[in-house]
Amino acid sequence: MLEDPPLLVIRKSFHRPPAAKLAQLRGAQTSHVADAMDGRGALDPTIKPVDPQQSQFIGTALTCETGPSDNLAILAAVALAQEGDVIVAASDGFTSTAVVGDIVSQMAKNAGVQAIVIDGMARDSKGIVEVGLPVFSRGITPNSCVKTGPGRVGFPIVAGGVAIEPGDVVIGDQDGVVIVPQRMLDGVIARVQAIREAEAKVIANITENRLSAMPRIAELLKSDRVKYVD
Repeated sequence: MLEDPPLLVIRKSFHRPPAAKLAQLRGAQTSHVADAMDGRGALDPTIKPVDPQQSQFIGTALTCETGPSDNLAILAAVALAQEGDVIVAASDGFTSTAVVGDIVSQMAKNAGVQAIVIDGMARDSKGIVEVGLPVFSRGITPNSCVKTGPGRVGFPIVAGGVAIEPGDVVIGDQDGVVIVPQRMLDGVIARVQAIREAEAKVIANITENRLSAMPRIAELLKSDRVKYVD
């Protein structure tokens, strides 16, 4: 390019869903939330909690975009975060250096951030565990990054293969992270409750009747739609 870009481009104002709506999904399994969106919404399966014992969270996406091996935008996002936000960072899936460690995690926790989700690497895993803030990453490496930019905060990103808008709802647990587009939030809330109830009935039926196959699978195996060759 002919001239250097700004170190940071920031959009501070975007709509966040009311905390009362997020509360209706608090504690929901990520699998139930994905089912409520027809089996979609989960980030790349390599993005997992640094500490599985500190993995459950829900919050509003504060998006940021960094270059590979740079975390200037993440630091800016932490400084701009509102209580209840989740820092979601697109880091080009870069795995040679870490963009988040225990110091960034502690600052984020001090700001009321609910979690940090990065499409890249973390470091200082022992310190992150001690901070107690859910941090999700592609893995751990001691290598450190730079803080030079350019970066963006508060704009649409793609992280972990999923398009994410600032203000979308982010939910995490031991299985991974699911993004709920803000426009779908009301429908997902309604469907998750129905899915919870339906799954509880299925599990109770399987347990009480010692089933080894779902009834519809058992019926299929008896039908003329299956051909046995032995």
